[in-house]
Amino acid sequence: MKDTHKTFDGLLVLEYQSGNTKAMSLLVKRYHKKLCGHAFWYTKDIDVSKDIVQDSWKVIIQKMNSLKEPNNFGSWATKIVTRKSLDFINKENRKREHLKGYYEASKNGEDRLDKESEINKLLHAIRLLPKNQQIVLKLFYIEEYSLKEMSNILEISVVTVKSRLFHAREKLKTILKKQ
Repeated sequence: MKDTHKTFDGLLVLEYQSGNTKAMSLLVKRYHKKLCGHAFWYTKDIDVSKDIVQDSWKVIIQKMNSLKEPNNFGSWATKIVTRKSLDFINKENRKREHLKGYYEASKNGEDRLDKESEINKLLHAIRLLPKNQQIVLKLFYIEEYSLKEMSNILEISVVTVKSRLFHAREKLKTILKKQ
């Protein structure tokens, strides 16, 4: 079924590249909400995530004619949103006040999470992982991307993706045993 979606996306890309602008509106309808959710996962701010995706659509439209593998539109667009989201985060991380607020909120949340359900314990444990491990877990388990697609999105090798997944799982086991 996933291949059918990719093939349909590929056809829409080819239609757009041939001059059919309606094909782009169909791609936007198919992907806008998903891309907003993806950006939100990074930013934790709905307005910022919408802005990131809006900027991403501009880039997507500008670069659409250079897309060499039309069937990979979804992972290509997600990669653009990922890069823009990471750019936003890096910019925000330079602001010390933001970091202080993030860590204080995280510490306050830890006390409450210890008493909550198993799902909340797992989410808490995931938050303790390094960001690159959190990202691969999200892309693999929530977004259901293949290792190759994740490699493309994150611009790292498939071996590195596998390694990060392995280490994320191992670290999660250790964290959860301590809870």
